[in-house]
Amino acid sequence: MTEPSDKDVHIPRDAHDDYGPDIIKKRQAYFESQTGGRIDHVGKYSIDPNELKGNIEHFIGVAQVPIGIAGPLKIDGEYANGEFVVPLATTEGTLVASYNRGMKLLNMSGGVKSTVVDDAMQRAPVFVFSDARKARDFVAWVKENIGVIREEAEATSSVAKLTYIDHYLSNKFAFLRFNYRTGDAAGQNMVGRATFAACGWILDHYEGIENFYLESNFATDKKASQINIMRTRGKRVTAEATIKREHLLKVMRVDPKQIDYHGRVAGVGSFLSGVNNTGLHSPNGITAMFIATGQDVANVSESSAAILYSELTDEGDLYLSITIPSLIVATYGGGTGIGTQRECLELMDCYGRDRVLKFAEIVGAVALAGEISLASAISSSDWVSSHEQYGRNR
Repeated sequence: MTEPSDKDVHIPRDAHDDYGPDIIKKRQAYFESQTGGRIDHVGKYSIDPNELKGNIEHFIGVAQVPIGIAGPLKIDGEYANGEFVVPLATTEGTLVASYNRGMKLLNMSGGVKSTVVDDAMQRAPVFVFSDARKARDFVAWVKENIGVIREEAEATSSVAKLTYIDHYLSNKFAFLRFNYRTGDAAGQNMVGRATFAACGWILDHYEGIENFYLESNFATDKKASQINIMRTRGKRVTAEATIKREHLLKVMRVDPKQIDYHGRVAGVGSFLSGVNNTGLHSPNGITAMFIATGQDVANVSESSAAILYSELTDEGDLYLSITIPSLIVATYGGGTGIGTQRECLELMDCYGRDRVLKFAEIVGAVALAGEISLASAISSSDWVSSHEQYGRNR
């Protein structure tokens, strides 16, 4: 009988206290024994591991990402109104500087108007029938019973509000897309519980359903999709500004006509490549803000899509607008309450309840600052030289 090798040893756990200092040290030692490396930076942290239950398993330490600040940025929002300094967590050289430059330019022209125009979080179950006609009749029944279905869903949460149900029929399948408002939480788990309860009532009260799945992949959770661009997932935010020609020339050394023309050329490139949005690099700022503030970073896959639009005014200035149709953010719950993440939200007065729409408006405004900065750099051919001077190739 052979002895088990070190590789067969399981990750150390403690069923009674898996976040205590002793078990953490054992896991760190296990990591070192398995990799031949050493725990040094990873094991240095200021947060209390006992507060991480529900956020992380097999805890051994932290990943430290540098945080820089940009701003202040003037925002005229319905919830975010004033000047905001923004934390950006990134290791990409020039990113903070680029966003800061965009903010400076926008401030000179009065700042950014930012608006949350829609709010929805989904779960999309599918019901399977023996034929298409029965699927069609089921959808009609769901419409007739929406009141009771809403009561069953909302009974699971004091926050979740079922606003409407979309239906999509294909083959012998009935796809239902439940749409909710989820308060200050991102809400994916919340709407999962609510939809499961509603579907339980449906299964008990409708005959002929041959199969059922709580998620059909039609909510496109953590996946970019055309339906979320059209129908909204999370917060739909539009940020817009009119930038004076003289300010563009002074700060960016570029004329509005150059940016507008490049935008039309890039539109052809977007069409040829088959992308589903026209933004330049909104994921840069959004990801940096997500990491800094404890958002679910995987949601960048949805939140990164942006629709950029520009036009020249009669005065020769540049109107620029960006819509983020699927911005999934939270100011309460999840990772938002952990040490540095909470501090970064508090820097913008965005931690806690009744803050999520404010935070969404700030994220939209920051994304616009990044778009005008990069658009100017590309149009004036400063893009590569800036990276050479300040970025990875310095």
